[in-house]
Amino acid sequence: MNVRRFLKGVDEPIWVELMNVEYRDYVSWWRGTTAEEMLKLEKSPDFDFEGRFVAEADGKPVGLIHARVEGSGEEKRGFIRDFCVFPAFRGGGVEERLLEAAVDEFRRRGVSRIRAWTGVDRADRIRFLEKSGFKFSHRTIDMRISLADVPVNLGENLEVVIRRLRSDLDGDVEALNWLDNECFKADPLHVSRTVEETRKALLEDPVLGWREFFFAMLDGKDVGYIGVGIDERYNVEHGVKTGYINGIGVLPAYRRRGIGTKLLLHGLRRLKAKGMTSASLDTDDTNPTRAITLYEKVGFKVLQEYVTYTKDVAGATIRR
Repeated sequence: MNVRRFLKGVDEPIWVELMNVEYRDYVSWWRGTTAEEMLKLEKSPDFDFEGRFVAEADGKPVGLIHARVEGSGEEKRGFIRDFCVFPAFRGGGVEERLLEAAVDEFRRRGVSRIRAWTGVDRADRIRFLEKSGFKFSHRTIDMRISLADVPVNLGENLEVVIRRLRSDLDGDVEALNWLDNECFKADPLHVSRTVEETRKALLEDPVLGWREFFFAMLDGKDVGYIGVGIDERYNVEHGVKTGYINGIGVLPAYRRRGIGTKLLLHGLRRLKAKGMTSASLDTDDTNPTRAITLYEKVGFKVLQEYVTYTKDVAGATIRR
């Protein structure tokens, strides 16, 4: 068994093959990927080559792990973004070797606490994480709603004015960046973005070919936002017409006033106007706004659940 660093220009095909095998069965939003797409992503200045590792058995790739470092300074966090092993090699020591490499990488890069996720149905991976000293943190919930009849009269704020964000206006990009960071600064999972990171997300989203953002205006200022988008490849692969709620937030001082409801209903109507028949979103059960109650009120139903575990890197040991 050998674990080595990702080789640019060599490992892209096996990387995407492993991810497609790992996620296709239990990740509701997975839409497959290709080596060509990965090569395109690699051109991004923030693509993380450093934290990617490949496990080999008898010289053949059998697993991968992505030890991604998020944020900087005191906000630096470790996230095991991808952790994939071919089914025939699961439980045979591959996971242990990959996790060792990831933990060493996080230590080297000054990360003291790491997260890892998996589907609620992946009992083998959950057992492995718990055996390795990870503790349950929270659940992430994928939800979906039919757009056949978008509801009305749910208490939406009728004084709110919705305006579309213009990505070519620096003021709008800066406003979105400020709102996103301000709305979620109390969320322990939120990683602050810079204005440039927000601009890049708006203009260069590798998944959502079409996307729009809208502001909610009240008292003469922007107090909330919502993003919507469509992943055409996902829709073709799954034979559906699903759009996405690509972020929604309301400033703390303006919550519980029907503004989130107004934004969400506007986003759903916009997706319906684009020909979508359903819409999806995700939320965490640790969300300080308890956004899931809004989604359930509007009519979203649970589609899939995932679990996240955390571990302190200091003194990390992996049982064999």
